[in-house]
Amino acid sequence: MGQGTDRTTDRAREQARESAGTLSYLTGFGNEHSSEAVPGALPLGRNSPQRAPFGLYAEQLSGSAFTEPRAYNRRSWLYRIRPSAAHPRFVRTDNGALASAPFTESEPDPNRLRWGPCPEPAEGTDFLAGLWTLGGNGDATQRAGMAVHLYAANSSMTDRVFSDADGELLIVPEHGGLLLRTEFGLLRAEPGHVALIPRGVRFRVELLDASASGYVCENYGRPFALPDLGPIGANGLANARDFLAPVAAYEEEERPVEVVNKFCGNLWKAVYDHSPLDVVAWHGSHLPYVYDLRRFNVLGSISYDHPDPSLFTVLTSPSDTPGLAGVDFVVFAPRWLVGEDTFRPPYFHRNVMSEYMGLIEGAYDAKTGGEGGFVPGGGSLHNMMSAHGPDRETFERASAAELGPQKIDDGLAFMFETRWPVTVTSQALRADHLQTDYDGVWQGLQRHFSAP
Repeated sequence: MGQGTDRTTDRAREQARESAGTLSYLTGFGNEHSSEAVPGALPLGRNSPQRAPFGLYAEQLSGSAFTEPRAYNRRSWLYRIRPSAAHPRFVRTDNGALASAPFTESEPDPNRLRWGPCPEPAEGTDFLAGLWTLGGNGDATQRAGMAVHLYAANSSMTDRVFSDADGELLIVPEHGGLLLRTEFGLLRAEPGHVALIPRGVRFRVELLDASASGYVCENYGRPFALPDLGPIGANGLANARDFLAPVAAYEEEERPVEVVNKFCGNLWKAVYDHSPLDVVAWHGSHLPYVYDLRRFNVLGSISYDHPDPSLFTVLTSPSDTPGLAGVDFVVFAPRWLVGEDTFRPPYFHRNVMSEYMGLIEGAYDAKTGGEGGFVPGGGSLHNMMSAHGPDRETFERASAAELGPQKIDDGLAFMFETRWPVTVTSQALRADHLQTDYDGVWQGLQRHFSAP
């Protein structure tokens, strides 16, 4: 890049940091929130008055069918400078490395797979251009299933905005902070946070650091919700009050802005003559959030055995079968292990669900060995009924450990767990960072059986 471009990039990053440093939030997940950037911009007593305050346009954004039960209904009313309908024709644009379900370019693979971090992107790569699809399942046109993407960026989205009609986006930063400018306001997401952008919500990603990378779960199915607690009781896991929603903030800009829409698996673009992030006030329940994973209230055994990882579920996308998720988002956060006469790392396992695991920082307590290892920015895929568990080094260490209270606080890992097999894209199967000797981490597990 030239010196002028460098200065522009530095100035944009500094402006993003200034904006991110002064944010305030609304608290609570699934609430009916309301916010106005200009006092009096939010109508009182009705949603669609004959004349909205200050000459604004009233517009409803529906994230669910009108007649879904109240507990599942997601919608927000937006009061904006121009209605979303005021736009030119969309035309197809290049999908880049972004792909969608149904995934048919390769066959589902029962083998265990693991990748190192994605390579550094080319200069000038923003969040959207830096999206790289690993795989997924279901069908985006049928609103069923999910996709696993990674992103790597070194430039902000300065003159373009993105929205996803196919599903909601759960963004998991691993390196570098993000400022998310959405129709509802601004969110700051750092490594250790997750950001949830609902279906159809427009947003722009600005970098707070020189580069950024991480993971994205695209959920085609029912919107993510907090899991039921059942016998746990009223409290525990992710607390609703720790989810942060933006306060209204708007752009009143008359300049060309490229708006990119993901629709039925493909990207479409139109160049507006204004910024569509022009919502002055809003109220409703279909809105974005950010959540600090370190606030997760970890529950576990205080007697014996290792609990199922479902006990670490932060968010779940329900299916038509109770207890069977389209996709669960699970976090392995800092926690104490105190189980007596217990093998404490995650146990050997074959699962009807499919598991993609990523690492945000540090190390994961069940993985140590292999080419490149399981490192931040990398990930592993264990499709349904694929046998997996602790590697040989971990098994030997944990089997011989002298048990006492143990604090696991040197890593932050997560998992996307889904009801269907994940079909991997051909680019992921050909990737240079695919670790070809992953099976080797279980080699050398010795036969210890001795009949009495």
